[in-house]
Amino acid sequence: MIIDFSTDQQPIPTTEFEQQVISFIEEWFADSKTVKVQTSGSTGTPKVFDIEKERMQYSAKKTCDILGLREGDSALLCLPVDYISGKMMVVRAIERKLKLVVNTPSAKPLSDLNEEIDFCAMSPLQVENSLDKIHLIKNIIIGGAAVSESLKIKISQTLRSTETQSSIFETYGMSETLSHIALKQIYPSSEDYFKVLDGVEISLDERDCLQIFAPKLNPEPLKTNDLVEINDSRDFRFLGRIDNVINSAGLKIYPERLESLVKKEIQNEVVFVGVADELLGQKLLLVIEGEQNKKITQQLEKIIYPSKNHQPKEIIFIEKFPRIPNGKIDRRALTQIAFNILKK
Repeated sequence: MIIDFSTDQQPIPTTEFEQQVISFIEEWFADSKTVKVQTSGSTGTPKVFDIEKERMQYSAKKTCDILGLREGDSALLCLPVDYISGKMMVVRAIERKLKLVVNTPSAKPLSDLNEEIDFCAMSPLQVENSLDKIHLIKNIIIGGAAVSESLKIKISQTLRSTETQSSIFETYGMSETLSHIALKQIYPSSEDYFKVLDGVEISLDERDCLQIFAPKLNPEPLKTNDLVEINDSRDFRFLGRIDNVINSAGLKIYPERLESLVKKEIQNEVVFVGVADELLGQKLLLVIEGEQNKKITQQLEKIIYPSKNHQPKEIIFIEKFPRIPNGKIDRRALTQIAFNILKK
């Protein structure tokens, strides 16, 4: 289904997802000044809250302006409209009068794509499974989870070989900020720091976690649980979530940083977790998705950790990681699985 928002056409939905999209569009054009948005539940219990349409319009305009999208350009929707990521794709299409190609969300959303698209928002997993087609999209924003170092390398290698003019960005944001408040380019240049959008102010709280003040997106300052390093008033680097920090032998370990290190060597999904230990407080474990083999073992031996205490005390292989509905790894469930394996 294609919805051309530069016209008054109203296509007839033929799938359940297309009907969900049409229902959201009807909700958007209804008299109410707000729409309901559901959080993913990746950092706590999922919740539903009301968001002013005016704030969503402001966010949509910012993204369209940054990417240089114009009326009549094409956009691909391949994210669930239950969450802010999918809803904002629809709102951007409405705001800039784009041609919206509606594709039922899947792990391989570009499998049937054979023509160029101007804009698409995807998850890291979707990009990982679509490397053979991403050259067809001029602008991609990736969100929902951190983009691993190995995926960044694959993206750059793939696009350089096709000599494409695509621009790829990693995003930082959450439901409460109506999608992203900062972007970091992956391709054609590779940036280390997120750059916040105009109208967004950032600072650190007493825990060294990011605070966001974006009055046109959210009326209240937002305290996050994300540990960051601020380069100046406009740039920051993500270090890890404070609730993921592992305390082992008196050392605070940021698992996300170690995961980026390991992912430079191996392609498998990896997570560092800490399980209770009488001697260390928490024992550092490396959990790898998939089966153990000689190649992975050799690659792991190449990794140079910041210190001996940053080296995992044990390495566990699990066939398939538990994930929440939006595709993010369920770290709590994975930690429990790893703990149960150690007890056996």
